[in-house]
Amino acid sequence: MKNSFLGKRIRGGGYAMKGAWLLLMHEPSIQVQFVISILVCIAGLYFDISKTEWIAQFFAIGLVMTAEGLNTAVEAIADFVHPDFHAKIGHIKDVAAGSVFIAAVTAVIIAAFIYFPYIF
Repeated sequence: MKNSFLGKRIRGGGYAMKGAWLLLMHEPSIQVQFVISILVCIAGLYFDISKTEWIAQFFAIGLVMTAEGLNTAVEAIADFVHPDFHAKIGHIKDVAAGSVFIAAVTAVIIAAFIYFPYIF
């Protein structure tokens, strides 16, 4: 079963969980996003948001945390390939960080649509 289709998928899932755990334990940006996601979920419970709002909220959380994780991976690869300053590496890292910014702005807009009617 070790090299079977199912065995490979299970092993791959283990690697993915390990990667998520490593991100959460060692990357400050993911740690901040995780704390924010906990706070937003507490707000969702407090305001008793709808099922659709929960879906949108979890989508936004997943989007931001995925972008943060990919940004972390891009930065690690860039630093490994070229540890010294290089303009092209800087550009690559800026673009990756920009994707996190876009995801975060999207998440804030989703949160505004969800929570403004409850707060105001």
